[in-house]
Amino acid sequence: MSLPERPLPVLYRNGSVYSPADPFATAMLVDGGTVAWVGTEHAAANLTGPGVRTVDLDGALIAPGFVDAHTHTTETGIALGSIDLTGCRSLRDLLDAVSAAAASGASTILGFGWDESGWPEKRVPTAGELDRAGNGALVYLVRADIHSAAVSGALAAGLGLAGTDGWDDGFVVRDAHEAARRATRSLSPDQRRTYQQAALLHAASRGYVALTEMAAPHIAPREDLEILLSIDGPTGGVPLPEIIPYWAQRTSSRDEVRELMLGFGGRLAGLAGDLNVDGSIGSRTAALREPYSDAPGSRGSLYLDVDAVAAHLLAATAETVQAGFHVIGDAGLDVVLQGLERTARELGVEEVRRARHRLEHVELADDDAIAALVHYGVAVSGQPAFDALWGAEDGLYAQRLGERRAGMNRFASLLSAGVLVALGSDSPVTALDPWASVGACLRHSNASETVSARAAFIAHTRAGWRLAGRSPMMGQLAPGTPASFAVWKVDELMVQTPDNRVQSWSTDPRAGTPLLPALDTENAPECLETVHDGHRLFAAEGFAGG
Repeated sequence: MSLPERPLPVLYRNGSVYSPADPFATAMLVDGGTVAWVGTEHAAANLTGPGVRTVDLDGALIAPGFVDAHTHTTETGIALGSIDLTGCRSLRDLLDAVSAAAASGASTILGFGWDESGWPEKRVPTAGELDRAGNGALVYLVRADIHSAAVSGALAAGLGLAGTDGWDDGFVVRDAHEAARRATRSLSPDQRRTYQQAALLHAASRGYVALTEMAAPHIAPREDLEILLSIDGPTGGVPLPEIIPYWAQRTSSRDEVRELMLGFGGRLAGLAGDLNVDGSIGSRTAALREPYSDAPGSRGSLYLDVDAVAAHLLAATAETVQAGFHVIGDAGLDVVLQGLERTARELGVEEVRRARHRLEHVELADDDAIAALVHYGVAVSGQPAFDALWGAEDGLYAQRLGERRAGMNRFASLLSAGVLVALGSDSPVTALDPWASVGACLRHSNASETVSARAAFIAHTRAGWRLAGRSPMMGQLAPGTPASFAVWKVDELMVQTPDNRVQSWSTDPRAGTPLLPALDTENAPECLETVHDGHRLFAAEGFAGG
């Protein structure tokens, strides 16, 4: 039996390569799944020949592929096929979108992404309004933060939501929202697979080589993650981005930790992710030390107490397994830090650090809390698009928190203190748009919390692999590293830093800082090709035979 023919090495030239090995590189040679060489155009001319496939970059940029540090793949696929409500600028817009879907004959209407904080009405739709707009259809519209939704009276009646904890005339949080979400997520394996593949193909077209999946039993059954792990990766039937899987199931014993980590083909990166300590700012369920500015009677919701947090951390730390939680409010973070303190007292702080625990979001953290994260060696998965969407002076954070909004999403403070920060989208909460996330770090609503494009880029590539405990070779392009990268058509390359920031690195290209796309030009970077471990995941029409 003949062996499969080995693909030719590929020489990319006449462009720019973001590489620590050579900040002025214009060419890169890929042999199989490995970067074999990076260098100048002059040297590249000596590598051409019949045994090498040459790709003319025509000025394009090759950069390490993006890693999203927090995603929900099935939900992203569902959102791609549902009504996009992110563009609704009023309650009327939302109701018109529902009416249009009902006019098409839909009996169930799903929508994603609405945010009433920017509407003139400043209120959510009622169940009756959705009944009328949907003409009797079952309507489930997820708010932008995915911690709440608006549902029609028809759907609520069928599920018996009235009187359930979290029900408020069609607006649902907590138990009521979970019941509505479960009812609209009763999917067959084939449906799950279809949604997942659609989401992964979409991610590949945006330059992602890996997505960190935040699976949890309260979000979807085990089957959902098992199916996802059966189709991901570059070597399957359809090459797709790799999944870095987490399973957010609470534990209280080492036996439970060992059993869970043996599941899912032994692929789990940890028992972390959306194990919710609290909720979200938008839905007023994030746990705060002080009341919400626009709801003085509420400080949000705590879903886990210190005992539960400490039990999970103790069990996971004892097995040197990465644990973690979804935590947004400062009171929620207080609970996690108390749990870490208990764990350190019992097992020792070095054991806590060795487990490399992680936290999702950490949107409201003061200096003492950041210092504690450093002390315990805890990393943070952050979402810069949250600030871009909601951090303005008159935005959602200002409405909910008043002056406290200035202390939200403190990326510069976390990085300068020494916290490992990896960036993601929380898709479908925000779009799979990595350069928008990088740009949001440059344009943070609080000038003291901006960071350079280089810092943000590293946090959105190499740091995503590091946070999951993967090889330090991942997320960079140099001889001997994995060939995992994306090719970008860009208007201009430059070094971009916020003004007067210590952590900005040099603004002078002569200092040897690799260049990144200018993010304030007319056109956003356009992905031309995505490659992971040498396998092409995506190619734009017309690019190098793609």
